[in-house]
Amino acid sequence: MTWAVSVAVIALVVAAALWGMRQGWSARGRASAAALPVLPDVPADLGTSATGLMPGIYVSTVLAADVLERVVAHGMGARSQAAVQVFDTGVRIARSGAPELFVPRTLLRAVATSGGQAGKFTGGDGLTVLEWVPPSPPDGAPLAPLRTAVRLRHAADRERLLATAGALLDPDEKETA
Repeated sequence: MTWAVSVAVIALVVAAALWGMRQGWSARGRASAAALPVLPDVPADLGTSATGLMPGIYVSTVLAADVLERVVAHGMGARSQAAVQVFDTGVRIARSGAPELFVPRTLLRAVATSGGQAGKFTGGDGLTVLEWVPPSPPDGAPLAPLRTAVRLRHAADRERLLATAGALLDPDEKETA
């Protein structure tokens, strides 16, 4: 086999692999759209801020029942720089290069720490996790709970997020994520 033929075969194999990865990611996006048909709306008035901006990294959103099943619909699949802020109406995660995520307090079910989920495993309690239920679609079918993880830059911010977001929970709804 000549050098040119070898290079052409390798280029075709690489192109086929890239095409397959793209097809897989698109299929995951279509499948995860059932878990998160729409993002919760960010209200025009977020209310009173309970914290300042806390810099960190948005890690991922996964199905609460399976921390390895990443939700990629609506740009939720990509890790990105983020800033988290808690308001009396909910928690806002402003992500670089991706749609902003707002978890209204009415949808928030738990706030905890974790050693990892799809996208990042730190060991210990390096991730702060918000467990929430997506808004129901027009047909009213209940949706499975999701877990959104962030890794905050400063440990003091993690404690602040746990306390302030935890205070948003309905006392009857409080549980451990």
